Amino acid sequence: MATPLPVHAELPVIEADTLSTDERVVSLADLFRLLGDPTRLRIVLACAGERRAVGAIAGALGLSQSLVSHHLRLLRAARIVKAERRGKQVYYTAADQHISCMLADLLEHVDEPVAELHSVQDAE
Repeated sequence: MATPLPVHAELPVIEADTLSTDERVVSLADLFRLLGDPTRLRIVLACAGERRAVGAIAGALGLSQSLVSHHLRLLRAARIVKAERRGKQVYYTAADQHISCMLADLLEHVDEPVAELHSVQDAE
């Protein structure tokens, strides 16, 4: 028997007749569009667990600092990451716990089919 999955948060009820006019749907689609770019997603993941400077993110991902800075500007404008200045250095991290939890949940979701496939192969 399958174990029910933990629910992290209740989805807000959006009435079917208001879905076509609910602006949150557009904002959510914009969020997924930004995170749909693999480079931007890697940048967010790189600074989700700890504060990182542009140079550290660029070095970890093998990207130029100017490209990372460009993507960080877009991610900051969308409130996906936040910046903290310390002296001349600017450090980036996930904007809040919602972003970190969403990414953790999505990574867990991506890993699920792989885990199920391994358990089927192991049983054979």
